[in-house]
Amino acid sequence: MTTKEKKLPGSHPVDSPDAGKKLVLFNDDVNTFEFVIETLVEVCGHDLYQAENCALIAHYKGKCTVKKGSLEELMPCREEMILRRLTVEIQ
Repeated sequence: MTTKEKKLPGSHPVDSPDAGKKLVLFNDDVNTFEFVIETLVEVCGHDLYQAENCALIAHYKGKCTVKKGSLEELMPCREEMILRRLTVEIQ
């Protein structure tokens, strides 16, 4: 007997070139913690606790992955964060 894997509508196969992209926030000496936290909540949909942790990780480690998804999902977040003068990159 074999089993079939169910896929959610709109999900990408694991070997898709778009699968597994990361939006990475880099530390800077310009933006305040409050501003970064507010942006992560508004743009990435983080809750306050998650946003605070990401801001601290970026501060102490130099960068933090703040969101994962396909390129199409991450591009609007990246663009908005760049407009807010945060340093981000999709990897």
